[in-house]
Amino acid sequence: MRHAMRSLREAALASALFAFCAACGHAPAPVVHAAGDAHPAPHYEVRLTGTVQAVHFFTVQVPQIVGQGGRVTLTRIIAGGTRVKKGDLLAEFDRTTEMDNARQARAKFDDLSHQVDQKQAQNRADAAKRASDLQSAEADLAKAQLELRKGPLLSEIDRLKNEVKAEAAKEHVASLKKSNAFHDQADAAAVRILELQRDRQKVSLDRALSNAEKLEIHAPLDGMVALESVWRNNTMGKPQEGDQLWPNEPIIRVFDPGVMEVLAQVGEPDDAALSPGRRAIVRLDAYPDLDFEAHMISASPVAASALGSPIKTFTARFQLEKSDPHLLPDLSASVILQP
Repeated sequence: MRHAMRSLREAALASALFAFCAACGHAPAPVVHAAGDAHPAPHYEVRLTGTVQAVHFFTVQVPQIVGQGGRVTLTRIIAGGTRVKKGDLLAEFDRTTEMDNARQARAKFDDLSHQVDQKQAQNRADAAKRASDLQSAEADLAKAQLELRKGPLLSEIDRLKNEVKAEAAKEHVASLKKSNAFHDQADAAAVRILELQRDRQKVSLDRALSNAEKLEIHAPLDGMVALESVWRNNTMGKPQEGDQLWPNEPIIRVFDPGVMEVLAQVGEPDDAALSPGRRAIVRLDAYPDLDFEAHMISASPVAASALGSPIKTFTARFQLEKSDPHLLPDLSASVILQP
């Protein structure tokens, strides 16, 4: 009797639930079958969000000039969207200061080079004169020593005079040799000082020329130009000629449009859907009617979350299989994983 009453209550509850769902216009919830049932598990679609970026790119920054602080003035910049080849001019900054520094440094370097040459020539002339004086003193010493050999034939006074002359000539030769060595060292030191000053000025000249070359920026690879946004006139905008920019500020990005990828954020529950080579369809938010085929190439092994957020995400990369003019960096895109 108790079992029958419970069956009647369950049947009434089921009837009431069915009538409520029918009145609300909703169909009953689908039945989830166990693993052993014959019906397959329902398929669900994994949709990711990300941004388009180039695989090969180079960011051009405002050059940092050695010895010059503050901002530099932009005098020329290429238009965005222009296709360039390696070595093409991208941007140019004001080189007036560096060219003036280079001219001054070159003038000082040339002057010091002439001073070095003159000093070396003067040292050679002085060394030749000292060598001549030493040779003359050695000749006097040899003559005095020859006079000493006549000692037995001369009077005592003449013999003593010859000995004094020979001793004086000997000391003179020794003094000249000693002083000549000191003179040679002093002359070499004077030339070395001028050479160091000349070399230091050469470093200044090379630095000024190098700074002038850095103010001309050329394309490091073939590709397309995209202008970065900079802070100008109390707002963000594209750099223009005449702007004064700070060193190391990014102004241009050169990228290869032939190989593009999508950097997508994957929720932690969808990690099981990721596998190398997984096929996907990419749709751009700016061009929703276009579909692009892609495949997964890599994914971050660790999930991370923003500070104070409990939601963790992975970073995955999907490489687009074909190039298209609509594929530009920083465009937002959705990635739909294929079964």
